[in-house]
Amino acid sequence: MNADPAPRLTLDGIVREFPLPRGATRRVLDDVSFSVAPGELVAVIGPSGCGKSTLFNIISGLDLPTSGDVRVDGHQAAGSRHHAAYMLQKDLLFPWRSISENAALGLEVQGLPRRRALERVREWFPRFGLEGFEDALPFELSGGMRQRAALLRTIVQQRKTLLLDEPFGALDALTKRELQGWLERMWVEHDWTALLITHDVREAILLSDRIIVLSPRPASVRLVLDVGLSRPRGLDTLADPEFARLERILLEALSV
Repeated sequence: MNADPAPRLTLDGIVREFPLPRGATRRVLDDVSFSVAPGELVAVIGPSGCGKSTLFNIISGLDLPTSGDVRVDGHQAAGSRHHAAYMLQKDLLFPWRSISENAALGLEVQGLPRRRALERVREWFPRFGLEGFEDALPFELSGGMRQRAALLRTIVQQRKTLLLDEPFGALDALTKRELQGWLERMWVEHDWTALLITHDVREAILLSDRIIVLSPRPASVRLVLDVGLSRPRGLDTLADPEFARLERILLEALSV
């Protein structure tokens, strides 16, 4: 029997406090600890304002913890911006750049020459359902296509870990469900390691291998729930009694 793989990402005792006037502090994260295995998709849910985005800023290296360790493949990674690609809820596409130019932006920032960056991203367009829209401007695309373009911009950076902060939160229900299925297929095909912030309990169950439930601020880990549902997870999954059981557990954890 093979041993479990070493974690891709480990958070150990993460605390984040922000200074307030007169020497006071506000604690946002309080001893947050969990790990993510290579190829695993883990959802992070919790009450609004509990510190989920602060946690992602620390994982991505945009912020530093007040205390605690961030390790990637066993190595210290606090403050490092080279191991994770971060996709925010808004697509943040520049309106004056074509879709291929937007997708290539992260590679250009990393120092790749513009021509090579464009060549690399165009290879991905068919897999993202964007073939034929390489030279289109963002306003010419639907909301779902814009989100795929934003995810393409994230993926082509070829970082070991994807951080997805409510990537489908602003979409209508039909487009959201379509992209959830599409993301699941892409994740399985490419063996990505990903963390997903969502307020949607059903989205967390449909997409993830495990779900981390955070408490109200200052956030700590209230529950780690394994999702053992078979893949792919389509509309039939919503009618599965196990889906209903997991949903009830999560709703109860969030309501405490």
